[in-house]
Amino acid sequence: MSLIVQKFGGTSVADVEKIRAAARKAIRAHTQGHQVVTVVSAMGKNTDRLVELAYELNERPPAREMDVLLSTGEQVTVALMAMAIESLGYKAVSLTGAQMGIRTDNTFTKARIQSIDTQRIQGYLDAGNIVIAAGFQGIDDDFNITTLGRGGSDTTAVALAAVLGADTCEIYTDVDGVYTTDPRLLPEARRVEVVSYDEMLELASLGAGVMHNRSIEFAKKFGVPIHVRSSFSDTTGSMIVAECESESSPVCGAAMTKNEARVTILGVPDVPGTSLDIFSRIADRKIAVDMIVQNVGTEGRADLSFTVPNSELAVTLEAARDAIEKIGAQGVSYDENVSKISVVGLGMAQQTGVAHRMFSALAEAGINIYMITTSEIKISALVPRDKAQDALRVVHNTFKLDSVAEDARNWSRIQHDRSQTADLQSVVATLQDDTLEKLTLTDIALVPDQARITLLGVPDRPGIAADIFADVGKSGIFVDMIVQGYDGEDGTTSVSFTVPKADYANSRTVAEALCKKFNLRGTEGADDIAKLSVSGIGLRSHTSVGTIMFRTLAQAGVNIQMINTSELQVNVVIQSDKAAETERLLRETFAESLRS
Repeated sequence: MSLIVQKFGGTSVADVEKIRAAARKAIRAHTQGHQVVTVVSAMGKNTDRLVELAYELNERPPAREMDVLLSTGEQVTVALMAMAIESLGYKAVSLTGAQMGIRTDNTFTKARIQSIDTQRIQGYLDAGNIVIAAGFQGIDDDFNITTLGRGGSDTTAVALAAVLGADTCEIYTDVDGVYTTDPRLLPEARRVEVVSYDEMLELASLGAGVMHNRSIEFAKKFGVPIHVRSSFSDTTGSMIVAECESESSPVCGAAMTKNEARVTILGVPDVPGTSLDIFSRIADRKIAVDMIVQNVGTEGRADLSFTVPNSELAVTLEAARDAIEKIGAQGVSYDENVSKISVVGLGMAQQTGVAHRMFSALAEAGINIYMITTSEIKISALVPRDKAQDALRVVHNTFKLDSVAEDARNWSRIQHDRSQTADLQSVVATLQDDTLEKLTLTDIALVPDQARITLLGVPDRPGIAADIFADVGKSGIFVDMIVQGYDGEDGTTSVSFTVPKADYANSRTVAEALCKKFNLRGTEGADDIAKLSVSGIGLRSHTSVGTIMFRTLAQAGVNIQMINTSELQVNVVIQSDKAAETERLLRETFAESLRS
């Protein structure tokens, strides 16, 4: 008998009538011959109200007691949902996280799932029950109630689907699928039939509110198909699977992360270990750093810029000032009125000119770019917050995201095209005794024979990035990493990019021409560098990855020349003569997390 896990969010169970509607969907799947596990969130704004009560009583409520308090919201919903199903003539049983045997670590308010004992759930299913599972919660080894943090019910649902070997995990929400961007921001946004795990991981980290990134990490690790559907209609919805919708389209979606803050550490000594000193302090405070740009140093010092959620700016500045005192940096600056605009797509890994198209579109709209980071499947630009909505519309239109590509595939076509399906049961069996949410690295890769070009004193004005990479593109140079960061001198920026070593001479010629054309302060370069990439599942939610990587390099006396990051990778540029040994050290360091 096939098994389906359904998840209903807070808006889908906000009142009695919506709970009845969710109950009917669970019963419909049950009567179609499926075993059904239904994961529910707290009703509507119930969690917000509980938080308000806590802060009325205590300005700094203990994290343990917050978990005890907030877990009650889901307990209310599971009981009501089970009652609704019973009233309609079917058997149901409600289970809390503890009753389901969801074991977590003891990080209150942000706990990670370590294991799930499926025996009790399977017993109820085999007895003909619809199991109603409380999302968002578990217990630690000392039987303390824990909660999983933001998006925790999504994580519960996908984790249960993984360990139970479910055929699919249906996520019911107030939207009818995954869109090319947030349809509440752009009415022209299009619902996609299929989006890949990697693309959805990037989009989730960028603020696409349909799914939380930890649940996508689970799905990718275990190969769980996720079906995002509307709670209020029978629209087909969207599938999140390994494959992408279109192989010809470079971009599948655009996203805006509105409330960002940019922090720049000025005059960082350009020696091994400084990145470790900075980011270990930030990681200790459980702050998720997003864009990281370390540009090439001059006169023995470099500037290091990164973004964090605006709400975490104050505690980030505390960590930054601690680090400045330790390493002897020259100061810190910040901007709390910025937003990030990103485009994501598996197709850009095989296509050139995507960055130039994005930069040109923003330039034509008169929108300035403060920072740039790129990865194989994502390009992000930091822009003024008051221009963010316009920037999102511009890039969405530029890549024609409102139109369906000619080679677009639906889930049925992908299933037909698959030569073989993943053996989910064997994957579950091998990881059943492991920590389910542990970091899983897929690769540590060395890209040798690289070169780097840096343009100094780039005017901080709209269109400059587009102009630069238009000239680079005309020269036929293949660009890999691009980083643009604030360099702390006269309000200008620095732009660095990497190219194959074979293109270095041509790139220097182009760089010298750019200096004259735009009256830049100068250009620098190096043809003795290599790129090291750590790739995996959970890099954003495991905030220690960068810290561990930087510590390994610092202990080996390896200086980091450039950094950029994405949801799936941490990339560093180092001297080529130390690259092979550094790769070996990283493989040793991450041996337990590296998937063989």
